[in-house]
Amino acid sequence: MARSTATPDARPAVVPALDGPVQAALVQYLLRLGDDRLVLGHRLSEWCGHAPILEEDIALANIALDLVGQATLFLGLGAATEAAGRDADALAYLREAIDFRNVLLTELPKGDFAFTIVRQFLFSVAAYYQLEGLATSSRPDLAGIAGKALKETRYHVRHSGEWVIRLGDGTSESHARTQAALDALWRYTGEMFLSDDVDATLVRAGVMPDLAAAEPKWLAQVTGVIERATLAVPPAGYMQRGGRTGRHTEHLGIMLAEMQILQRSYPGVKW
Repeated sequence: MARSTATPDARPAVVPALDGPVQAALVQYLLRLGDDRLVLGHRLSEWCGHAPILEEDIALANIALDLVGQATLFLGLGAATEAAGRDADALAYLREAIDFRNVLLTELPKGDFAFTIVRQFLFSVAAYYQLEGLATSSRPDLAGIAGKALKETRYHVRHSGEWVIRLGDGTSESHARTQAALDALWRYTGEMFLSDDVDATLVRAGVMPDLAAAEPKWLAQVTGVIERATLAVPPAGYMQRGGRTGRHTEHLGIMLAEMQILQRSYPGVKW
């Protein structure tokens, strides 16, 4: 048996106990993290076998797997924190659309390739700064998941950002489609940075960073790529919202009907 190299002072990480309001807020926040990634991962999976080139078909499938894997971890932690007898599968497959907490940006239909790429870029940059802050959370379990997801998200940012530049600074057709996608999606980006009582409770407890600090970083990085792509930043205007409180577009219900059909048809099935 190998001799342990741990020092006598080494101690397991102690997870601080949660009081009632913080526990409830953390459950809601973990649902938001998990639902964003579960829904967007499903949307990306719709490109499997349909991407414009083989390499991109594989790349989008891998990003989708990353997102679903992250969703599994966040939802699993949410279920454990809730301690109500549910697991990650129950949260994914046995909730109605009104119970999902993803931002509206993630549930929109996949659209054309430019739409998918622009959405992925806008979301991934926001997710990167979100996870960067969560990696220093006072909750070691949450910080560990965030640290792993941060590595994957760094690649998502680079991959989608390079494609935005390639499409925007490409042909007149690709430029027009990418600008149209950016114009259509911009009004959904503000919801990623909205703060409410859930966020305020967790910020005070040191569980999560203040979202206000991430938005300027997101805007600077996104604007830089848009300019390199010879695209125009859409004008400021009304931002769509509602996903965080369960008010979704009709697209989510249609997507969930497809995603949940096996579990709904054969409750409790295992394989």
